[in-house]
Amino acid sequence: MHQTRFERTVPSESVIEHALRGSVQKSFWVEDAPLGHPLLSLTGQISCDLAIVGAGYTGLWTAFLAKARHPEWRVVVLEAEDPGWAASGRNGGFVESTLTHGESNGKRRYRAEYDQLDKAGLYNLDAIEKTVTEGKWDCDFWRVGSLAVAVEDHQVPWLRDEADGERAVFLDADAVRKRVNSPTYLAANFSAQDTAMVHPGKLTRELLTACLEAGVEVLSHTPVKGLDADRSRVTLQVPGGEVAAQRVSLATNVFPSLLKRYSLHTIPVYDYVLMTEPLTPEQKASVGWDGREGVADMANQFHYYRITADDRILFGGYDAVYHYGGEVNERHEDRPQSYRRVASHFFTTFPQLEGITFSHRWAGAIDTCSRFSAFFATAHQSRVAYSAGFTGLGVAATRFAAEVMLDQLDGLHTWRTELEMVKSMPLPFPPEPLCYPAVQLTKAGLDRADHRQGRRGLFLKTLDAVGLGFDS
Repeated sequence: MHQTRFERTVPSESVIEHALRGSVQKSFWVEDAPLGHPLLSLTGQISCDLAIVGAGYTGLWTAFLAKARHPEWRVVVLEAEDPGWAASGRNGGFVESTLTHGESNGKRRYRAEYDQLDKAGLYNLDAIEKTVTEGKWDCDFWRVGSLAVAVEDHQVPWLRDEADGERAVFLDADAVRKRVNSPTYLAANFSAQDTAMVHPGKLTRELLTACLEAGVEVLSHTPVKGLDADRSRVTLQVPGGEVAAQRVSLATNVFPSLLKRYSLHTIPVYDYVLMTEPLTPEQKASVGWDGREGVADMANQFHYYRITADDRILFGGYDAVYHYGGEVNERHEDRPQSYRRVASHFFTTFPQLEGITFSHRWAGAIDTCSRFSAFFATAHQSRVAYSAGFTGLGVAATRFAAEVMLDQLDGLHTWRTELEMVKSMPLPFPPEPLCYPAVQLTKAGLDRADHRQGRRGLFLKTLDAVGLGFDS
């Protein structure tokens, strides 16, 4: 076993300590883009044509598109906290076209329809860009593409094999370092079409504004505690009353599903992120990055990072953590060892930035499913639609999920509803006490693979064979 790049070149403890000392435990995106809309909570009883549980990207896209299809509908969104406070306000701001968590995952799981899914993902990203442009949404949306970078010798052939000269253009070390200057880069593939950058908090705010202007009612601090259905309606129980709906869309992401049969189809995996103070002009010149591309490396335990409109660098990933019992709890967010590890890897990547400080640190739970891409389900005679399992790539895919759920709730048979991806379900995770050791074994296997030139061991190969394979 060999040491990884981040173990061979380690910054001093004093550099890490200085960088983290003044950081606050809070999402930069949420702090930087307050919603600006006073929202009510629900008390009493109301009825509606469509009730949506959850006001993150999935819920807000569903509401926005529902009003475009059915302007006459009364659409109500019920949110336990504030819109966009969870995954939608804590991600890296990568708007990826892929609906399948990348090409290799998509071709392995949906070989017969991968080309259709690939085109659908690009169309979906185009539709988001069109909405942002035509609506003049202020959300720092840039269709700038992304770099997949090799930081180990064995990753370079992977990039050459994946490069096609069009969608993925191979760059040698000199070429990629002219774009983003890191001594860790050995090569990269640049994909111009497939990725945009966005300010996640501003995107939530613009989506919320568009929904309210269309007549959607968004109720905050209104957690849904239960769901019942009879022949005429679906009823949602909230602490202050209830909602009687003709149709319901469940957009609860990582939180426990109101449909108990899907309680084991996702697990919460915590991801940890740092945001720097704005770079000085000299610091910015030392890294280049004039194209503002998104960047991710090729390891199983990978890092992702990007630069913001005010020249901060967001740097996250690698240290994904599952806690016993699948609990989503804010106490899991303050994990000093994870922030220190991410900070160490940041300065390995950009040693020329030693002395810079981090302004914010935060964590969020990813709704991980065993096939690494969203799944879809209906219940109660297709009056309830549910989608989850985006596994960290939901900023764009949530809009596609909204279209699928609306097709289902409208009783339509469309090309979307006929996709095998939509009709099939991922394998559930085992219940505790089996789930926690299984996840730890998987993490250990991924770590070993990264220390063995990417070679996956017997345990990971077995998971791959039964459809539970994990990769970056």
